[in-house]
Formats: sequence, structure tokens, C-alpha cells
Amino acid sequence: DSAEASPLVVFENIEKCSPKCLQMLLENVSGLTVDADFTVELIPEINVAVATFIKSIDTEEFVKKCSQHKRVREFKMTAKLLELTQTIKAENLPDSISTDYLTVYFESTRNGGGPVSDVQLLPEENAAIITFCDHRGNT
Repeated sequence: DSAEASPLVVFENIEKCSPKCLQMLLENVSGLTVDADFTVELIPEINVAVATFIKSIDTEEFVKKCSQHKRVREFKMTAKLLELTQTIKAENLPDSISTDYLTVYFESTRNGGGPVSDVQLLPEENAAIITFCDHRGNT
């Protein structure tokens, strides 16, 4: 299979599971350790969490395990692979932001970035659309 599976898994309907409980649950399902093997980012505004696997695992198999796991089902959470994309939207940007600054920022490996092919400012929304050369630069 030449398709590369995303190292990012989205968990929806997380409101019944505390952040610490979610981390322990993912450790139980995956057999891995939080922080060393994966990280979890909560996005409470939309009731989701994103697990990013640092250690290379079969994320498709992990998603399947989650959907069959008793506790995951009790919490009524769902898991799915986060689609890989080359484009992201950055919001709440200051009025004075430049395309050059955004390009350098999003190309910083320290920020999880990668080579940027295009930056499109959306001044009326205080946002920008950043397009990476490949999908690896947008984590």
C-alpha cells in the first residue's frame, strides 16, 4: 500500500472524558506512552482532540481498535484519521502581518512547519491561507 496513513487521529465527542482520562485511554488502546510516543491536543471549542503519533504506528489499525474498544464506545467517542492536507488557514492574525513573516514562521521546523509554496492574506478576516509544498509541513 503506497498511500501514507496520517499520523494524526481525531477523536470526536470527547466531553464525557477528562483530558487525563483520554490520555490514559489512548495509552491503554495503543500500548504506547503519552508524550514519548504520542501527544494529545484538545480543541474544546469543537469538542474534539487530536492525537499525534510521534512513534510510527499503523494508525488505521489504531482507529479500528478504538472503534471496538469498550470504554471508547461507553464515552460515545469516535476516532478517525485526520486527512492530510497541504493547506491550512491561520486566523486571528494582527493587521500588520506580512506574507514574508508568515512564510518564515510556517517554514520553521521548530513550529512543526515545512517548505511553504504560497501565502494568501485575507485582511478582511484577519486570516491567511498557507499552502505547503507537501502535507508534512502542516502539523
